[in-house]
Amino acid sequence: MTLADRIQQLRKQKGISQEELADRVGVSRQAVSKWESEQSTPDMDKVILLSDYFEVTTDYLLKGIEPAPPAAGEKRADGRIFTIVATVLNLIGVLTACAVWYETQEMGSLIIGVVFLALGCMVFGIGMVECAPDSKPRAKGNFWRVNIWLLAFLPLSVVYNTLVDAPPAPYPQLITFAGWPLWACLGVYALFWVVYIAVCTVVTVRQTGTARKQ
Repeated sequence: MTLADRIQQLRKQKGISQEELADRVGVSRQAVSKWESEQSTPDMDKVILLSDYFEVTTDYLLKGIEPAPPAAGEKRADGRIFTIVATVLNLIGVLTACAVWYETQEMGSLIIGVVFLALGCMVFGIGMVECAPDSKPRAKGNFWRVNIWLLAFLPLSVVYNTLVDAPPAPYPQLITFAGWPLWACLGVYALFWVVYIAVCTVVTVRQTGTARKQ
């Protein structure tokens, strides 16, 4: 079986058209058609995208080498377990950073929050390597649909507070500007929430759409 045969077989197993696969890897439908008819071969970056999408190794795509089967009795954990642990760590990071800042007004609160967020992302990353392959797509979708709301909160808050010349708190602060009416100050504050909700909603919708395609 050739690379062209494997691409076509994996695409049909997914139940998607050449056009849908082209959208997934950022090429034209004609490019996918040429891959499957052996008129051309995908570049290495596209091979990597294909392997990620089809949940196979690049060795399998290029050479047909199947990954070694797990040892007898070995069972990989469900990826959703890692997603849950990562989400808890990220939530702790955001809540702790906000609570510590509220009490101390010190930059250490941001460091605490970033450390927990980094741990959460690390747990998720390790989980996606070690978990059972069939649980990986759903675990990824669940992670991003929830955690984008946590991961985006601290950095967007710091950027907002910096722009309005407020202390770099881990949450947005309502600032009154000299000569500005209260409604205008509230409008600036509301702008943060509009941007935050818009960014997170876009990611959530995209992940939901991806999950349905898979």
